[in-house]
Amino acid sequence: MHSYRICGLSVLSEVELPGIASAPVDDTDWEVTVRLGAVPQELAAAQATGPTYQIAGDLFLLRIRGIARFLLKGGRELTVQTEDATPLEDIAIFIIGTVFGILLHQRGQIVLHASAVRVNGKAVLFCGPSGAGKSTMAAALERQRFAFVIDDLCAVVLRDGSAPMVLPDGRQLKLWSQAIENLDMADKRRAPVRKSLEKYYVEPEKAFGEPLPLGAVYVLRQARPAHPPGVAQPNVVDSALLLRRNAYRPLLVNRMGQKADYFKAAAAIANSAGIFHLTRAADFAGIPDVISTLRAHWTKIGLLEGVEA
Repeated sequence: MHSYRICGLSVLSEVELPGIASAPVDDTDWEVTVRLGAVPQELAAAQATGPTYQIAGDLFLLRIRGIARFLLKGGRELTVQTEDATPLEDIAIFIIGTVFGILLHQRGQIVLHASAVRVNGKAVLFCGPSGAGKSTMAAALERQRFAFVIDDLCAVVLRDGSAPMVLPDGRQLKLWSQAIENLDMADKRRAPVRKSLEKYYVEPEKAFGEPLPLGAVYVLRQARPAHPPGVAQPNVVDSALLLRRNAYRPLLVNRMGQKADYFKAAAAIANSAGIFHLTRAADFAGIPDVISTLRAHWTKIGLLEGVEA
C-alpha cells in the first residue's frame, strides 16, 4: 500500500501513483482509499449520464474505454478495474488527474484547472484548458525562485471570515520534452507520464506541504489583435463566469449541483485576491517578458509588499 497527501487529503492507495510524492501520513482514518477490484459496466438507475460516465446517488462511474473503469463513492472510495491489460503505470495519470478531480467535486470542493507558484507566502494560480501553458508558466517562475505549489488540479477552500486557501499537494510538474529543453530542466526530468507520450514528470525544487492563502488568479489567453499582451481585470460577472469555465471538468459543475458554489467562490476570490486575464505570446522566447509583466502587476496589487527588489 502507498500513502499520499493529495489536495489536502490523506490517501491510501493500492495503486502506486508516479508524479505524487509519497507522504508517510500518520492516519488510520484515511480520507480517501484507492483499491483494485471489480467495477461494473454501468450503474443501475443512473440519474445522469454522459459519453464516459454515469451518476447514481453517491456513485460515479467513469469509463475510459480500453484503459480502465473507475467507481467513486461519496468522495471517499475509489475502485479501479483495468481494461485490455493496460499496465497500472499508464492508469495512474488518470487517477491523479480526471478521477481525483471528480472525487473532489463529490466532496463539494472548489476545484480549478490550474497550476500555481508561491509568491510572498501566497499561492498565485494560472488557469486555462489543457495546452494553455499552465505548467510551463509555473515551471518558468520556479526557475526564477518562485516556489512551485501545484500542477493542473487545484483545490480551493472557502472559510467564513478568512481568505480562500489552496490545499497542499505532493504532485510534480508535467512538462512536454520541448518545455523541459527550453527551460533547462533536463536534470529534473523523471518518468514519462505515459509510455506513449513525450511528456514527463518534473521534480520541483521543494515539496508543497502547507495550505496557502490565495494571492491572485490569472486566466491564460493567447495574444491577438483584440487582446494585446498584458494583465486585465474583467468585471464581476465575467470573473464569475471565468472561474466556472476554469473549474476542473466544468461540465460536472452543473451535473453535480455546484453552480452556486462556484459563483460564491468567484465573489470571495475576486474580493480577497483578484481574478485577471494574463494575455501573452505562446512561445518560449516571450517568457521573460511575461515574468516582467507579472512582477509589475504583483507590485501594483501589493503582492510583493515587503519583498526586496
